Amino acid sequence: MSLAVSPQLLAEAEHGDLREEDFVATVRASLPYAYDLIASLAAQLRAGEAEFTDNQTPPPSERERGQLLRALASDAIRGSLERHFGIALAFQNCHRVAAFRPESRDGESYGRFTSARSQVLNQSPEFRDC
Repeated sequence: MSLAVSPQLLAEAEHGDLREEDFVATVRASLPYAYDLIASLAAQLRAGEAEFTDNQTPPPSERERGQLLRALASDAIRGSLERHFGIALAFQNCHRVAAFRPESRDGESYGRFTSARSQVLNQSPEFRDC
């Protein structure tokens, strides 16, 4: 299971829409490695002038790698984190996640990062097991 959903959040979801802040809090508690990594990338992006910030360091264990994969594979989780931090996320391989400014989605850097060419060039033997 990806998220540890509280009975209260489950009840809210069963009776209608839930507050995105409550959902993000659940993501933060359930997937702390992924949340903290994305929060760090967002903070680095806000603090600088770069078009994007990215992580190239593998997670310390498969548990953390699993958190990152679950967060980025879920449209709901990924979208909520993008809105929460005011960023656009892009993902390659098992851990290379990047934070872009939302307006960069149509830009050259985002297009290059998310291209098939970049995906192929970012391959190496240590990534093939994920």
